[in-house]
Amino acid sequence: MARTGEIKRTTKETDISVWLDLDGKGDSTIDTGIGFFDHMLTALSKHSGIDMKITCKGDLEVDAHHSVEDVGIALGKAFDQALGDKKGITRFGSSAIPLDEALSRCVVDISGRPFIVFDCEFTGDMCGTMDTQLFEEFFRSFAYNALITLHVANLYGTNDHHKAESMFKSCARALRQAVAVDERFAGQVVSTKGVL
Repeated sequence: MARTGEIKRTTKETDISVWLDLDGKGDSTIDTGIGFFDHMLTALSKHSGIDMKITCKGDLEVDAHHSVEDVGIALGKAFDQALGDKKGITRFGSSAIPLDEALSRCVVDISGRPFIVFDCEFTGDMCGTMDTQLFEEFFRSFAYNALITLHVANLYGTNDHHKAESMFKSCARALRQAVAVDERFAGQVVSTKGVL
């Protein structure tokens, strides 16, 4: 059975379409109108192995906040949809990924209990045309709508681009582990409660 999700979300601020395939090859087509954000989402797709098609038309004349947050919401909902009943998944994933001098760690639990801890101190206000405050907004909206517990931390680094990219790549690898099917758990949910 295909593990795909598709969400279309339209508000007065954004018009978003997200499609994903958890069992893909990391192929993506991303167009949010925010170059650096597209770069990060492309890395998320590539290193998670999750195929993604994302388009967003947002009120960028205001700023990028609505677009980034709403893409996180739609991507999270599509992710949860693709997981279905969550039977057979590994559930947990963790990864530490460097980019030159920066090192970031991500730990994920596909728990059905949305929560996020985000820890990164940026030295500048912007990465390209993206406000650095929006990285936390993206991860929060994704985690809460994917119904996952997500801990994302930049452990150290000096370059803001490297910090952000290593966080997205570590998140990608952690998600890749967590969504992987473990044949030992075929037909069952990895929880002592019996549900996620």
